[in-house]
Amino acid sequence: MGNDKPAGGQGEGGARLPLRERKKLRTRETLIDTALELFTARGFGGVTLDELCDTVETSKRTFFRHFTSKEDVAMAPTQDLWLAWLEELRAGTPDGRTLLDVLRDSLLAALERMRTAGAGPDRTGRDGAWAGRVLLSRQLAGRTPSMNAHGLRFCEETSHRALAVLDERFGLRTEDDPRPRLAVDMVVAAFHWAMESWVALAVAPGPADASHPTGASDAPGTPGGSGTAGAPRTVEAPGIDELAARTRAACAALPESLTLTVDGPRP
Repeated sequence: MGNDKPAGGQGEGGARLPLRERKKLRTRETLIDTALELFTARGFGGVTLDELCDTVETSKRTFFRHFTSKEDVAMAPTQDLWLAWLEELRAGTPDGRTLLDVLRDSLLAALERMRTAGAGPDRTGRDGAWAGRVLLSRQLAGRTPSMNAHGLRFCEETSHRALAVLDERFGLRTEDDPRPRLAVDMVVAAFHWAMESWVALAVAPGPADASHPTGASDAPGTPGGSGTAGAPRTVEAPGIDELAARTRAACAALPESLTLTVDGPRP
């Protein structure tokens, strides 16, 4: 990934970043917002990297200081969350809690940090820019295979980095003991359920039209994407509180999911 630091205007301890760093972050945020808007309106395959950079009035060299690819910039909102999760995990203290609780609480703390990620309000005026960016990113990923592939690679890399933190910070022997990896995977899976259900709140089924550009499709034979009948329409981005509540609920369901019994096939 081009940049391992989540977006935001503050450094460690809440201190305001120097002007140069704030300018870099503004450029990064503008690239994210512009990319998501263009990809949503014209389809992921309908926008070249040159066109994105020209629209932002920046160079490809500057782009590659922040991101590795079009997929990387389009997935940046959720990637920022997971990078913040690693930071929270590294800084946290267990205090006798279970590993699942430590992983969950670090993720919830990272979610809280996303309220101030970005330079302005999202499309609903809530929770800063992050919620609106995530909504667009997830909707794009739903119809862009290369984004999903990029996301899977990032998820696997992040899981390994989390295990390294657990080993270095808390002395858990992640190579010999399967439990830390299983705990990480369960919390990640719980969040994926929370995210999918959260995004579904913002999507109403129905035909797309010119006033709902999220109906764009990357299907073969439609260069740049076009609205298609039956495509989802964006209503609004739910708040971070809702996503946090769904994350808590999903994590709370993990123990029962392990003992859920199946009686047999339906008649």
